[in-house]
Amino acid sequence: MNLFAEALAHLFDPASWQGTNSLGLRVLEHLGFSGAVLLAAAAIGIPAGVLIGHTGRGRGLVVALTSGARAIPTLGLLTIFGLALGIGLEAPFLALLVLALPPVLAGAYAGVEAVDRQVVGAARAIGMTEREIVQRVELPLAAPVLIGGVRSAALQVISTATLAAYVSNTGLGRPIFQGVKAGDYEVMLAGALLVALLSLVVELVFQAIQSAAGRRAEPHTVPARASARAPERNTA
Repeated sequence: MNLFAEALAHLFDPASWQGTNSLGLRVLEHLGFSGAVLLAAAAIGIPAGVLIGHTGRGRGLVVALTSGARAIPTLGLLTIFGLALGIGLEAPFLALLVLALPPVLAGAYAGVEAVDRQVVGAARAIGMTEREIVQRVELPLAAPVLIGGVRSAALQVISTATLAAYVSNTGLGRPIFQGVKAGDYEVMLAGALLVALLSLVVELVFQAIQSAAGRRAEPHTVPARASARAPERNTA
């Protein structure tokens, strides 16, 4: 209990948030690095997942790749990349990218594939192109599941990005590793508490975004253009 109180005292000490080694700088580094990894994973995983979910091709490969990537220990992968690439951000970036890609890819693929095929068929029947079907039908309806995949990846990356300090001495892993080496366990615990707080904040933000996307996707029986043209067909 004393250690926890000392960690809180360190967090609320104004001196801890000042200077070139401040906790505020470490938080910004952690968020910036995690965000860059997540953006890269989204840039790769979302288009690939949407394409696979829309066409139905390559689903076996996706399952194999995502299952295999999740089985790889991130610390071991980071060590391999660190030995190959040396000190810097490249090794942790690649290791965390491997961690973030499976949930993003799986969320995009599962969300698009779960869209009612009758809705897609109705969109084709009224003359929508495949691009319009993806952009105006499948993506809006798949958004809750897709965002859920990104949400899962974000939490994993933020909580695991502390390992970046293992080879790059950056982010909130820095006070954690420094606290272990110097025996300043209150500093180590303070860094861990900040990581947990960041994860909680990110979880709440993504939960709100996912709930909003779910509310927009609720009226999903037919595409908007199909429902608009239905009365015309009935009166004819």
